[in-house]
Amino acid sequence: MPSLFSKGLILYKTAVTVAFSPKYLLCTNILLSMGISTCGDVLEQMYEIETKQQASWDVERTGQMAFSGSTAGYLCHYWYIFLDKRIIGKSFGMVIKKFVLDQFICSPIIILSFFATVAIFEEHPIDNLTEEVSDKFWTLYKAEWVVWPPAQIINFYLLPTRYRVVYDNTVSLGYDIYTSHIKHAKPSKEEEEEENSDESET
Repeated sequence: MPSLFSKGLILYKTAVTVAFSPKYLLCTNILLSMGISTCGDVLEQMYEIETKQQASWDVERTGQMAFSGSTAGYLCHYWYIFLDKRIIGKSFGMVIKKFVLDQFICSPIIILSFFATVAIFEEHPIDNLTEEVSDKFWTLYKAEWVVWPPAQIINFYLLPTRYRVVYDNTVSLGYDIYTSHIKHAKPSKEEEEEENSDESET
């Protein structure tokens, strides 16, 4: 048994070393981000089914969230490489610079890419994208300022570049559940009545 455990541990360490090597890091980051986004949507749908907000699991919706997650993994992979090459060091000032750039540049881009990649699969993608960004962008962006400031300061201060995306994904499962909820939330009865009233007036 100890020998089997030792061999398993060696195999695990080898797999991690290979997965986070420069050769495979992009693929690892994309697959991790896709997996976490998928998991977040599945958990959110399970809750919605349990609370009778929807009848059954929407496989297409989960596929869309997975595709969106892969895009986020791709963008974050290159963003962290760029950021760590341009701002070198782990002093408090350097960490704050990275955090500010991340929140004001990368975060809005990731949110916009999320709406854009999901809109691709919907009818009238341009109209839907415009409406979704107008209605929901600021909700998600404000949530980013709650979740990510402490998380990213730890990320930039303690972790090497190759582990930044996997750390992000570890933190972001709860945020991904919230993102899925915001994206697919149905309008309230009051909002539907107001929308119908506006349409009848026009």
